[in-house]
Amino acid sequence: MQIAQELEINGTPIAKGPLPMDKFNNLSSIINQAVPILFSIAGIALFIYLVWGGFDYLMSMGDPKKAEAGKNKITHAVVGFIIMFSSYWILQIVDALFGFNIYK
Repeated sequence: MQIAQELEINGTPIAKGPLPMDKFNNLSSIINQAVPILFSIAGIALFIYLVWGGFDYLMSMGDPKKAEAGKNKITHAVVGFIIMFSSYWILQIVDALFGFNIYK
């Protein structure tokens, strides 16, 4: 159910259309709006973690424990990228198969 919005100034309509709250009328619409934002946040976090691991590895100065910690951060960032990339494509396949219209 759409609730129409109509604004008037001195009897002249200036805007007409759905209210912004109509975008969030059920759980699937909330998830559809949140998925692109969550992927963006995950991508930024992934980049920061990868740079942090690289910095730790470069600044280890021959200390094996610090070098191993830097390598582990880089490895975890790469695994996180693979998981994020796979989840994006799984989401695309599910969207195409079932027609959820996630990005429309």
